[in-house]
Amino acid sequence: MTETSPGVTSASNMSSTQPAPAFNAAEYLVGRHVAAGDGDRTAVISNSRTVSYADLGAEVRRVAGGLRELGVRPEERVLMCMTDEVELFTAILASMYLGAVAVPCSTMLTGGELGTLVADCRARVVLGSTEFAGAVRTAVERAPDVEHVILTDDWERLRGAGEVAAPYPTWADSPVLWLYTSGTTGTPKAAMHRHADIPFVAENYGQRVLGITREDRCLSVAKLFFAYGIGNSMFFPLSVGATALLEAARPTPQLIAERATAQRATLLFGTPSFWGPLLAGAVADDAFATVRLGVSAGEALPARMYHGMREWFGVEVLDGIGSTEMLHIFMSNRPGRVRPASSGTPVPGYDVEIRDEHGAVIEAAGQPGELYVRGESAATGYWCRAEVSRRVFLGEWMRTGDTYVRNDDGSYSCLGRFNDMLKAGGIWVTPSEVEDRLLEHPDVAEAVVVGVPDSDELDKPVACVVPVPGRSVDGAALIQWCRDGLAAFKRPRAVVQLSELPKTATGKIRRNVLRELVAAPATEQAGEAAAEPAGAP
Repeated sequence: MTETSPGVTSASNMSSTQPAPAFNAAEYLVGRHVAAGDGDRTAVISNSRTVSYADLGAEVRRVAGGLRELGVRPEERVLMCMTDEVELFTAILASMYLGAVAVPCSTMLTGGELGTLVADCRARVVLGSTEFAGAVRTAVERAPDVEHVILTDDWERLRGAGEVAAPYPTWADSPVLWLYTSGTTGTPKAAMHRHADIPFVAENYGQRVLGITREDRCLSVAKLFFAYGIGNSMFFPLSVGATALLEAARPTPQLIAERATAQRATLLFGTPSFWGPLLAGAVADDAFATVRLGVSAGEALPARMYHGMREWFGVEVLDGIGSTEMLHIFMSNRPGRVRPASSGTPVPGYDVEIRDEHGAVIEAAGQPGELYVRGESAATGYWCRAEVSRRVFLGEWMRTGDTYVRNDDGSYSCLGRFNDMLKAGGIWVTPSEVEDRLLEHPDVAEAVVVGVPDSDELDKPVACVVPVPGRSVDGAALIQWCRDGLAAFKRPRAVVQLSELPKTATGKIRRNVLRELVAAPATEQAGEAAAEPAGAP
């Protein structure tokens, strides 16, 4: 399926025979608005303050000066573990402005998990919010390349070194942003993006699908360290001179409703793990009166949530599919043309195909296969993961790892994962990582984690464990054990004790049998009722 795009910027249509013209994404997002006389427009409203485009540009130049004083050079990585506040916003833009590579990381990771990413990306400079000081310090202990750690309570040190007067003359193909993902293959790896990818997603999805204008005010449940969140809260609003509404706290339905009302949000970006609790809560039906459109990604949006948002709050929610590797949504429903329980059709500028297990294209509607996508926002690959990159990025095409089917009307619907990876709250979870943690418990002899759909057909991680002979397992204790050693979103939502695991004749775990076996008790043995974190593609 192809929907042609006229091209988003001259920067992304360079001639291969001519010297590459300079293009810097930070200048595209901020500087050009100031140069056009729009410096007084509001760029960001956070929990702490309101910032105009002119003030944002000045702050970016100051933070870039601080990074340069620390010795940050073009194409060098700057890692960030920070809340959604003006400091993180400007740190990302300042890294881009300086020609460096911004690496925003999840604030939900443990110090050990974060340390793996710090060491992997070879960052010399790490920026952190003060509330995550413990995790940051633990992380840098595992990363010998780190020379400087700046926390937000020492932010003036970063701002006081003088401004960088002009953006570094990066090219459209220069690296600008690394986003860590478990993606289609398990272990965390950095998807590497270019400066050109940013205007591509902003103009093709933000403008041509959402119709975003300078009058919009964008509120996102997903945070800036997600591909989904950074598009929602930075690339889309700043591409047109609109306003980003940043929320630092955990995005509960009541909190998001209050922010939407108080700040007159017009575009609301969420996930099924947010829409579900929102519809089940006690939020007033006029809380989103100013919202003209909702967006959902991360997991397939159940039809009941689409209808519920429309009937209760009067908000049409466009479901779509994106990925960290493609930077944002590449297939989406359209305003006024939603097919519930589908991902819609390709966004302008992207092509999709459904292929069978041999890689042959499936032309017939109704026949499932693996979804492939191509578009100019595709990552250049994974950092230092040549083998995995070759499996996922096949020329112009990328394997998504999702099983899809094309419907008779030309829309596409998701049928699940092509492998054992699963999502919890819209965030990738690697079963083997959770299994390794469970096996560290003295009462557990064997452990397998599978995704089991709940009543909304959203997968939840369920642990199937065989206890050590003579012992039994406490489900709630095992869930807490996982929380103590892993990011909270990776924890099992249920624990099922078995006397043995179903296996093939060659000893391989029959995960399909386990999924069927534990589907019924999955919602009965969860051991907790915590809301899911809100994630992204």
